[in-house]
Amino acid sequence: MTGQIVKALSGFYYVDTGEGQPVPCRGRGKLRHQKLTPLVGDRVEITRLDDGTGMVNTILPRKNQFRRPMVANIDQMVMIASGAVPVTDPFLIDRMAAMAEWKGCEVLICFNKCDLDRAEELAAVYRSAGFPTLQVSAETGDGVRELAAALTGKVSAFTGNSGVGKSSILNALQPGFGLQVGEVSEKLGRGRHTTRHVELLPVCGGLVADTPGFSSFDVEQLEAIPKEEVASAFREFRPYLDLCRFQGCAHVKERGCAVREAVSEGKIAPSRHKSYVRLYEQAKGIPDWEAPKK
Repeated sequence: MTGQIVKALSGFYYVDTGEGQPVPCRGRGKLRHQKLTPLVGDRVEITRLDDGTGMVNTILPRKNQFRRPMVANIDQMVMIASGAVPVTDPFLIDRMAAMAEWKGCEVLICFNKCDLDRAEELAAVYRSAGFPTLQVSAETGDGVRELAAALTGKVSAFTGNSGVGKSSILNALQPGFGLQVGEVSEKLGRGRHTTRHVELLPVCGGLVADTPGFSSFDVEQLEAIPKEEVASAFREFRPYLDLCRFQGCAHVKERGCAVREAVSEGKIAPSRHKSYVRLYEQAKGIPDWEAPKK
């Protein structure tokens, strides 16, 4: 029978077959030999065993997959950020957004804790870049209805740095969840991890993957994009990519670069270009034989 993995925990994959409770499954040894790891969101073929558990036999073709968060077949990546403690580094937003764009996944930017800081300037950057951008407060409920509408009918993944309130937002969207919520360290300005595993939850007529938060170290360990494809992963760069004076322009410091001219004219935010350069320089250091795949 076929189903979808809705939770991965302690070596078990919980598969929703549409027939009651998810079936706890182990992966067949052949998957390990094929270097395939089942991910939350995968459509799989399983065999039911007499004891009520099962075995994952086959992972069906994926439309996308992510290493961090470890999910597959996602329609929409919801980047939860904050202008209050902990303040989200724009580079994290840009890196996750670029990765999602490269893998053909929609992106929604959501600033939480707007009762404390609405992050107006940063929100304006992403609206100008063409991203749907919401300002919400899990504490007061502000903006939660708009977020709920954006989740309907889609498989979404919530991601962001620790402490920005991913689980708090899910509790506000679906009060019955009662997900554990951590506190933010005032001294360190970062949150404690409360989500320990990835799980697809039914929310507002869609499915949402609640995922563990990022630390600053994790940001540097995320997947890379091939250097020749980084620029096209920045959506507001695309109108200018064929207008540069020289073919093969890296859009870093070249003369006659249409992207850099757009930055100087205020058409592209300097912070976005700075993130692009950082990602491009990282990608340059990856050998061709290690180039990432979608």
